[in-house]
Amino acid sequence: MHYYLITGASRGLGRALAEAALAMPNTAVVGICRHATIKHERYQHQPLDLSDLAAVQHNLHKVFARFPDATSLTLINNAAVLGEIGYLGEQPNEHFEFVFDVNLLAPAMLMNTFLSAYQGRDLPRTILNISSGAAQRAVDGWGAYSASKAALDALSRTAQKEQELRGSGVWIRSLSPGILDTPMQEHIRSADAQHFSEAARFADLYEEGKLAQPVEVAEKIIGWLEKGELGSEVVMPLPGV
Repeated sequence: MHYYLITGASRGLGRALAEAALAMPNTAVVGICRHATIKHERYQHQPLDLSDLAAVQHNLHKVFARFPDATSLTLINNAAVLGEIGYLGEQPNEHFEFVFDVNLLAPAMLMNTFLSAYQGRDLPRTILNISSGAAQRAVDGWGAYSASKAALDALSRTAQKEQELRGSGVWIRSLSPGILDTPMQEHIRSADAQHFSEAARFADLYEEGKLAQPVEVAEKIIGWLEKGELGSEVVMPLPGV
């Protein structure tokens, strides 16, 4: 059985990833999120609020079971928040704590525990972190989001180097899926131009039908993972997107 452990599986890209994985034969999905929105005989819901780091720490043992019938194990850190759009100096400090908890600290804890729990297992093990193009360029109003994704990219590179030095065979990739039509995009389009100079451009992308659909992107991601041809670059855009 090929096991996928996916954060943020209740909606958007996370739900699309879970459903794309379940459409494959011999797969099972553990959805790590607050709400259960998928009903399937091979789907298991693990309730967890990634913004509550104490709860994450106390429940990691429930997420990373032994899965004795596993033929492969894949962790997809998909859940992320943009937070309030606004400039540094005009935000409450709690905003940065919230965004970094969900986008960086929780994924780091999940990566760390995945690598520890499945160390030495003689089967394919993969960690896929969903990143963003905003990690590579400055986007005004998105300071916490951009910085947290850039840090996730750096953590991915470091973890992959460490696994190569250990000879573990674990693959770690940080993937930017492009601009998707998700609830996060609705939040972006509602932003005031004074707090986000690219608001009109993102609104135009939506009006012109240029946002990628989560279902299509998820199918490409799962297909790419199933092939196992992940390439040599750790931080990368989705091939073909």
